[in-house]
Amino acid sequence: MARIVRPEQYAAKRAQILNTAQRLMLSKGYERMSIQDILEEVRISRGAFHHYFASREALLESFIKQVKEESGKPLRQLIDDPKLSAREKFQGFFDTLDRLRMERKAEVVRIGRVWYSDSNAVVRLRVTEAIARQRAQLLNEIVRQGIQEGSFVVAYPDNAGEVIVTLLQGMGDRHAELLFALDQTRDNDQRLIEEIVTTHVVYMDAIERVLGVPPYTFYRTNAEGAQLWVEAIRENNQQEDPGQAP
Repeated sequence: MARIVRPEQYAAKRAQILNTAQRLMLSKGYERMSIQDILEEVRISRGAFHHYFASREALLESFIKQVKEESGKPLRQLIDDPKLSAREKFQGFFDTLDRLRMERKAEVVRIGRVWYSDSNAVVRLRVTEAIARQRAQLLNEIVRQGIQEGSFVVAYPDNAGEVIVTLLQGMGDRHAELLFALDQTRDNDQRLIEEIVTTHVVYMDAIERVLGVPPYTFYRTNAEGAQLWVEAIRENNQQEDPGQAP
């Protein structure tokens, strides 16, 4: 007789497997994570695993879908707000992404090196592409609103979101490169902070040019904001290597 599993039990166990896989991806890397690792963590058999996910690839697809849903909800709520102008929505888009990163600052720093490692190259590319498509569509909605309001001047509105997302990803990758290259001494902290701030200014200037808005329409990060991330990296490094000088 086939075992009867209630929908809520099925959903809970599936979520447990997916969350375990996510934690393993972000602690050891997707390429180094095996199904056996998940089985041992969740304490289920291989047959039970395949009851929820047909394959490791199916697990990855579900992980990507979950990331898209979690990151897309607050942005969707912002864009659907009828009281906000297009410029307010654009600034809100940037603010929301910054807020989400800041709320999980310690976790972002802790998993950052693993996320950008070769062992996560495949999953990082897949996640980046999926989120880029999603965010480009959302940004295009704001662009079209801005054109209707007369606040944006965009030659190719259907492609603006894709260009802006590409710029945001480039800025994020450059910031990560700078931060994770931080050495043990504090001699270069000021130079690093200045480069982080300059990088943000350069990319935001490019985004404003895409939208046809005046310079400094949108917020630029400052030295204080960059300093928070430098200190978070140093704190994480200290926790990983207590022998480091504070």
